[in-house]
Amino acid sequence: MGRIFETRKATMFARWDKMAKAFSRLAKDINIAVRSGGPNPDYNPALRRILQNCRAANMPKDRIDAAIKRAVGDDVTDYEELIYEGYAQHGIALLIEAATDNPTRTIANIRMHFNKIGGSLGTTGSVGFMFKRMGVFRLHPEGIDQDELELELIDHGLEEFGEGSGEKDEPQLIIRCAFNDFGTMQSALEDRGITAISAESEYIPLTMTELSEEQIPDVLKLIDRLEQDDDVQKVFHNLA
Repeated sequence: MGRIFETRKATMFARWDKMAKAFSRLAKDINIAVRSGGPNPDYNPALRRILQNCRAANMPKDRIDAAIKRAVGDDVTDYEELIYEGYAQHGIALLIEAATDNPTRTIANIRMHFNKIGGSLGTTGSVGFMFKRMGVFRLHPEGIDQDELELELIDHGLEEFGEGSGEKDEPQLIIRCAFNDFGTMQSALEDRGITAISAESEYIPLTMTELSEEQIPDVLKLIDRLEQDDDVQKVFHNLA
């Protein structure tokens, strides 16, 4: 019984830690969006998108409001958005998206993660050509005529339309467009009364690399370590 309790407690703490990290990332996104476009989501599409993501992540309203309030304050932290590139073990390409108020600290930490786990931190452009930056929208499929919506969105930059699932295996529709068409696609969905579960910019690998079951944990260990870094927002990879 004691061992079962300890296992459940460890799982609960891991879930809380993951949730806290997600909220921290979203708070930074709010900061950056408000600083660039103002605190009113009616006139700031980037903030409107991030607030949708906050709701999808079940971020409490008081934390959202506090993040917006901090972003318009005089002592607000200015975050710089940076991309780092490198290879994990076994030749898996990594793109690391960071938001930091201290790039010197961030690059030192990221280099440490690579040195600790394995792989190599690269220079700008070393793996970027292996990815395409795209806008990715996830929708609830209920009540949506998929064929009709797909046809309608082609004129708004639609490149990929398919089915997927969320973290809890709930069905989702996944829409991808070129990053330059992100705003156009967001407006097209809003005009049709469709609220996305989430709307993100993602770096999509052009080709995937398969590894053996023995090799995969080496890569996942580095990805997990990077994702736990306070300055890292997202980690993209081409592991199949």
